[in-house]
Amino acid sequence: MSDTNPPAPENGFTPAAPKAVDAQSQLMDEVSGEVNLDVILDVPVTISMEVGQTKISIRNLLQLNQGSVVELDRTAGEPLDVRVNGTLVAHGEVVVINEKFGIRLTDVVSPAERVKKLR
Repeated sequence: MSDTNPPAPENGFTPAAPKAVDAQSQLMDEVSGEVNLDVILDVPVTISMEVGQTKISIRNLLQLNQGSVVELDRTAGEPLDVRVNGTLVAHGEVVVINEKFGIRLTDVVSPAERVKKLR
């Protein structure tokens, strides 16, 4: 049978439980009070470009095949949404460089607005 409580140390001193690390405090530089982004600069994120969207039933989705056309909610020439991990960060237009698609940013959501959307 195992004892659920660990034995008390002989000197009567019980060490304090380790403090939980607060992620927000790690981002703040305690001396200057500024945000320290160094701890997250190497975190990978997913960037996606959204041409448009639509809602269809599963029945219609299962009927799609090669050559099917799905109408989207945007008009031709309207800017694409640029999303990082699903959060809107900018708008842009498609460009082709060396036979690869890219996007030229035409409008960037301000950092303050991006932070508000994360909460």
